[in-house]
This record gives sequence, structure tokens and C-alpha cells, in this order.
Amino acid sequence: MASSSAILTGRRVRLFWHAVSAGKINRRPLGAIGIGAHGSGSWAAASYPLSRYLQQAASFSSAASDDDERRSKNTAAAGVVANDARDVSTPQPRTPNLSHLAELSKARLSALVVSTTAFGFLSVGPTALALTSLPTFAAASVGTALCASSAATFNQVLEVERDRQMKRTGNRPLVTGAVSREAAVGLGCLTGASGGLMLGLGTDPVTTMLGVGNIGLYAGLYTYLKPRSEINTWVGAVVGAIPPVMGWTAAGGSITDPEAMLLGSTLFLWQFPHFFALNWMYRADYKRGGFAMVAVNDPNGDRTASIMKRYGLYLASLPFISTALEVTSPMFAIDGGILLNGYALYVASKFDKERSNANARKVFLTSLWYLPCAMMLFLLHSRRWHEEATEEDELTLKDEDSSLLISMKKGMNKIQSKGRDLCIHEALASDSLGVSIGSEMNKTPIDGSKCPISLGKAAAANSVSIATKEEIELREESSPKGPSPES
Repeated sequence: MASSSAILTGRRVRLFWHAVSAGKINRRPLGAIGIGAHGSGSWAAASYPLSRYLQQAASFSSAASDDDERRSKNTAAAGVVANDARDVSTPQPRTPNLSHLAELSKARLSALVVSTTAFGFLSVGPTALALTSLPTFAAASVGTALCASSAATFNQVLEVERDRQMKRTGNRPLVTGAVSREAAVGLGCLTGASGGLMLGLGTDPVTTMLGVGNIGLYAGLYTYLKPRSEINTWVGAVVGAIPPVMGWTAAGGSITDPEAMLLGSTLFLWQFPHFFALNWMYRADYKRGGFAMVAVNDPNGDRTASIMKRYGLYLASLPFISTALEVTSPMFAIDGGILLNGYALYVASKFDKERSNANARKVFLTSLWYLPCAMMLFLLHSRRWHEEATEEDELTLKDEDSSLLISMKKGMNKIQSKGRDLCIHEALASDSLGVSIGSEMNKTPIDGSKCPISLGKAAAANSVSIATKEEIELREESSPKGPSPES
């Protein structure tokens, strides 16, 4: 106890002198506390006794102790806050739920991919569909969805640090710690393997190769190029162009068919107005993430606007090419090439005039409804859907498959019939009006399924035929006859 009191007293004395030096205790002359100039005096006779100084020192010591305690508590609290801050900056994995897994797999993007695969599958027409089955369609759709999910998951695993820098991707499951890196890798492997297996067992080798190869192309080359080269956008467009071709090959088509080329080209070209509008709106975010995008290196928007318009024009040419190749009926050039693409080009031209986020958003929103409209118009005007499935083909299927195919065909015919009723061109070309071209021997009745574009082509061919016959006749009349042989 004595040693403890000595230590306590010594501490109080030190605090006392520190307090005096700091001015927290009133100074008094030494004589005022009973100590004379010569070092002697009476404690009791002091006008300001030493005991009062010691009381002040004791109270100051107590206050200092209280301050130390409060400072210690504050430090502890600050440590808790700091630990919490560290917990936020370095998230700890939690148990993932379905919404986290859906976001990790980019479920909405995968749904779009599946819709384009179904579009490619249905494009083969009823005759070819009669030789396939619903399990094949299901395997192609689900397998494509699983492959797309795998590619998206691996992409986020590789880009988690860049996603953390962007506002747009800052709430992704790997960034927030809702899903661990190990769990994400496991999900990517599981969906990729199951998707490839489903395509392999339910479709054909070409479709399987395209599906599995697309995982590597997206999670590999595309992801690698994103922070390094602007060419990544073109590689990503190839990735988006493959699913409709997968649907076509799964239904029995060939990868070299004109339809397969047109389907893939449609999705490839569509992605440029769609993505460059998105890229422009989030150009600052992409810059924070360190991605090499055109809009990041295009402060005035000249290149962005030029690419939108140029690829929009390429896209608008496809309905005319499709008509020229006789893949679709000529009306596809009217409503698909002129009307639908005309509006898309108009919106892109507005962005070219004023490079604002509002105009970029209009381009982006237009692209969202453009694609389903373009796919539906392609199916409605497809010459394959004008063909009839034979009874022998329908008997190769189960009853429920045949009934579904027949129902689809009837539904398509109703829509086509309604379109002809609303189209003045089709009305003018109907048999009931007795419309025909040519005259006399060259007179030809018009089929009710044709429109003015077909009429123009037929009339031009008829004119060329008449001109050729007349030219031959004139040559025969003008050519001199040779002398008759002498007998």
C-alpha cells in the first residue's frame, strides 16, 4: 500500500507541476504558501496554504483520469468503427440467395439470349420443325441459357476489382461479398458443364461447339480485351450473334445457309447502336473502371455517333438483302427495311445532332423494342413459313408436338392474313380485283400473295422479255436473204 501511495503521490505531483506550467492552477508566490525567501516558514500561517494547491492537483488528477478513461472509450469506439469500415471495404462472404445467383448469371441478359436462340430455331419453318421435337427445342434453349450464365459468371469473377470502381456495377454480388469468389467459380463451372452436356445430348455437335466456344470467347477474349483495346466491342458483338445461329443449327439447318448468315448478321449489327448508346451514357463510369471503350476516348461523341449511324444503315440493308435472296417476301423490305429501320435511323440521327445522354437513352430504348419487332417481322415474311408441312412429316412427331406445330402454323397464318387485310398493296394485288400485267399473249394474272415490289419485278422481267422478242424479230426482218442456189 505504501509503495502504491508513493506512486500515486508521485504521479499527482507530476500532474500538479504540469498543471501549473499549463496555467490550469493559479500561480502563487512561494512565500504565500508558508515558504519564505530563505526557505523557511509556517504551513498554518500561509495565506494560500500548500494544502489548497494539493487539493487542486488532486482534482486535476481526477479530471485527467476521467479524460483518459473517456479517451480510451473513444479510441475503442473508433476502433469498432474502423473495424466496421474494414468490413465494408473488404466484404465477408454471406450465404447467397436466388437473387444473388440471378444477378451473377445476368438472368435478364440470358433471357434475351434464349429468345434469339428460339428465334433462330423457329426460323427453319414448319416443314423443318416437323422433323424435330419439343425436347430438342428445350435442350437448345436451356443449354444456351446455361452457357450464357456460365460466361457471365466468369466475366464477373475476372472483373470484380474493376466493377468495384464503377457505380453501375458496384452492387454486384462479388463486389458486395454476397457471393464468394470460390462459389462464383463453382457456379460458372457447373452451369458451363451442364449447358454443354445438355447441348451435346439434346442437339448436335455444331450447336454444342458454338455454345461451349461462346463461353470461352466471352469470358476469355472479350473480357481480356475490355481494358486493353476498343476492339472488344466487336468481339462482344460476335458473341451476341452466335445464339440465333445455334437455334438454326439445332433445328436441323446448316451454318452456311443464307438464313443463318442473315440471323447472325442481324444480331451482330444490332448490338452497335444498342451498346454504343449505353456506352455513351455511362462513359464516365467505364473510365473509372479502366475499360477501353470508344466513348471513353471520344469526348465530343463524333466517333460514337458515326458508328451508330453507319451500323444502323448496315442493319437497314438486311431486309432488302433478305428479299433479294428470296429468304423473305418483298413486304419485309417495306415494313422491316423502310418503316422499322427508318425510325431507328431517325433516332440515331438525333443523337448525331445533339450528343446528349437523353438522346443516347432514346437510341438505347429504341433498340430494346426494335429487336423483337425485327424478329417477328422476319418470321411473318419468311418464305419457309409459307410452306406447308406434309402429313408424313407431321406423323413423325407425337400427337402433342404435331398439334403444337399446327397451332403455330395457324397462328402465323392469321397474323399474315390480318397483315394483308391492312396492307393496301396486298389488296391491290388480290385475285378478286382481277389485276394483271402484260397484254394479249403475255398477259399474266397476279398471285394474291404478291405486293408491288413483286409486281415491279415481274413487270420489268415481262418488259425485258417483250423487248427481246421484238429485237429478234427486227433482226430477222432486216437481215438480207442469201441468193437462191442455181439449179
